[in-house]
Amino acid sequence: MNITGNTILITGGGTGIGRALAEALHARGNQVVIAGRRESVLRETAAANPGMAWATLDVEDPAAIPAFAAQVTRDHPALNAVILNAGIMKSEDLKAEPFDLATVEATIATNLLGPIRLTAALLPHLRAQPRATIMTVTSGLAFIPLAATPTYNATKAGLHSWTESLRHQLRDTAIEVLELAPPAVATDLMPGHAENPNSMPLADYTAEVVGLIERGETPRGEILVERVKPLRFAEVNGYEAVFEMLNG
Repeated sequence: MNITGNTILITGGGTGIGRALAEALHARGNQVVIAGRRESVLRETAAANPGMAWATLDVEDPAAIPAFAAQVTRDHPALNAVILNAGIMKSEDLKAEPFDLATVEATIATNLLGPIRLTAALLPHLRAQPRATIMTVTSGLAFIPLAATPTYNATKAGLHSWTESLRHQLRDTAIEVLELAPPAVATDLMPGHAENPNSMPLADYTAEVVGLIERGETPRGEILVERVKPLRFAEVNGYEAVFEMLNG
C-alpha cells in the first residue's frame, strides 16, 4: 500500500485506532473518509482535520451497507482503499443465566459480518481501480484468546481466516489485502483499556503501524507491531505460557 495519494474509507474512524490512523494518513496526503454510527463524533474529527470527509454507517445493519457503498463511491469515485476497523469488544459471562445472546449477536454482526458485507458491496468498485487495498483490522486475540471476551476473540479469529481466503482469491487482481492485528492499545474499546499500563500508547502504536506500511514491512500481508508478536506467534513460541499471561 502506498502511504500517500489514496482515497481511503475508514470505518470506526471517529475514535480510537480508527481516528488515529485517519489523522495520520490524512496528514500524509490521502483523502480520508471516516465512517461510523455517531454523527457528532465524525463531525468533530473531520472539523479537527480540514479536508477530511465523513459519512454515517452502522455496520451492524445489513440493510444500510449497500446504500452506503453506492453513495460513498458516488461521492468519492477515486476510492481505492478501505480499512475495516469498526468493532466492539465486550466481556461475557458464559455461565450467566440467562445467557446473553444479544452481546454475542451484536459482536458477530459488527466485527465479522460487517466487514464481510461491506467488502462485498465495495469489491466491484475496488476491482475497477488501477490499484486498491482492503485492510481488515483483527487483533492479537485472533490467535490466542482472552477468556473474558470469547465472542470478540472468535470474530477476530474468523476475520483473520476470512482475510487469508480473500487475499488468495484476489491474488491475480490489483487489490492488495492487508491484515492489521493490534495488541492491547490504550483506547476506549473496553472500559479500562485507556488507563491500563499494559496497553500500548495509541500514538506509539499509530507511528509504528504507519512506519511499517511506509517501509512495506507487511510479511504475509500482516501488519504486526513488535508488541503483538508474542500473541501472533504464541502457537509456535509457547502457547500455554502466553495463555497464562493473558488469563491468569
